[in-house]
Amino acid sequence: MLGKLFPKVVASLVIFHLSGATKKGTEKQTTSETQKSVQCGTWTKHAEGGIFTSPNYPSKYPPDRECIYIIEAAPRQCIELYFDEKYSIEPSWECKFDHIEVRDGPFGFSPIIGRFCGQQNPPVIKSSGRFLWIKFFADGELESMGFSARYNFTPEY
Repeated sequence: MLGKLFPKVVASLVIFHLSGATKKGTEKQTTSETQKSVQCGTWTKHAEGGIFTSPNYPSKYPPDRECIYIIEAAPRQCIELYFDEKYSIEPSWECKFDHIEVRDGPFGFSPIIGRFCGQQNPPVIKSSGRFLWIKFFADGELESMGFSARYNFTPEY
């Protein structure tokens, strides 16, 4: 039962974030031209790995964005995540403002691997299982270049 429900829950969570959901207190833009710019994030399971970026990378990312990226590996595989050296996210104490948050699993409540911001790109990140959940968050002030991340899959340890 749980095995059949799990993909539907993950897909539902991803669809929610890809549907243009915005921060509390802001209005969702509705025209087709502006709707495209509101959406960000993805759920991906390409067998050969891939690349994803913050919105507008390498130009400044827009304010007031929350993007969720979920990476899914094949069964019995793990994920390696690499951030490009051209990396810049508004620095702040404990990365309270703009940040990238990486979790070891498919959900926003999966165990946290780290929260990253500033000018130094994060270290190589390895999942313990077949999912990584990555959130990029930008508040309303001080945008920067953002990030480009590359991922590939390795056999489970």
